[in-house]
Amino acid sequence: MKILCVIPARGGSKGVKKKNIRKLNNRPLIAYTIESTLSSKLFDDVIVSTDDNEIAEISKSYGAQVPFIRPSELAQDDSSSDQVILHSVLEMRKLGFEYDIVVLRDCTVPFIDAVDMKKMLDLFQQSDCNAVFGSIRAHPNPYFGMMECDDNGFLIPSKIPEKEVTRRQDAPIVYDVVGIFIVDAKNFLKTKKIYSGKILPFEISKEHGYMIDFEFDFKVAELLLANN
Repeated sequence: MKILCVIPARGGSKGVKKKNIRKLNNRPLIAYTIESTLSSKLFDDVIVSTDDNEIAEISKSYGAQVPFIRPSELAQDDSSSDQVILHSVLEMRKLGFEYDIVVLRDCTVPFIDAVDMKKMLDLFQQSDCNAVFGSIRAHPNPYFGMMECDDNGFLIPSKIPEKEVTRRQDAPIVYDVVGIFIVDAKNFLKTKKIYSGKILPFEISKEHGYMIDFEFDFKVAELLLANN
């Protein structure tokens, strides 16, 4: 089975400027994802899809391949992961590479490790599914303690369970899907959608699934690193 790992990293991040190469414990954020994927030895190719030459050079310095520069029209605020991954797969095909499995690794979720990735790939290969998504149990839970506004601006429950929930622990399990997405290449090329077909969750810890989007998140990530 040939496996491609794609790490998307555009230059125009909004929440934190140049977030993907912002220093975390004196190393670029993207370095953590590149090094963990390479050291796992699970992938035939590990590539970074970026529109930014600085990100490209830093990525190559940590061992990732950057076989093409992503066009600017696929690096906008409204560019979807589907478009980015499809572009990557088709560009690699032009270079003569075909894959059975495509893995998206989000470099803003830097603490996913080789054990997580190996178990996810095992689940994917042993199951009748089209995809496996890295998942952490959502807290708060939309079935308990979360509300949204109706058309008049008044709060209403986000989701109403069939049976009343009086304790958070009894609420239906809901997942945040973050960090890593494993998809069947044939199905993806057919549907052009990551969210397609039968998808299984693989539960990872909150620490490993920690996502960095804002300045505050970098501070928490520093604490996580300090405490291993």
